[in-house]
Amino acid sequence: MPIVTVQVTREGTTRERQAVTAEEKAEIMKGVSQVLLDVLNKPLESTYVVIEEVDLDNWGWGGLPTAQYRARLAAKTKA
Repeated sequence: MPIVTVQVTREGTTRERQAVTAEEKAEIMKGVSQVLLDVLNKPLESTYVVIEEVDLDNWGWGGLPTAQYRARLAAKTKA
């Protein structure tokens, strides 16, 4: 029984949204489950997918909080 945890930032795909939609989560669950079926032959009924939404303030990379990293990347792109 595989259990897969998917972490995403708690933000939407557009500026006015602040979360991943139920439909987007369902698509993630469907896709991840299908990969485990295709690769490991794990039945869909025995695969659990957990989606954790993480506040953007609690997510970072490159040694910076996400917002700062994105701002730095945008500035480099404009230069």
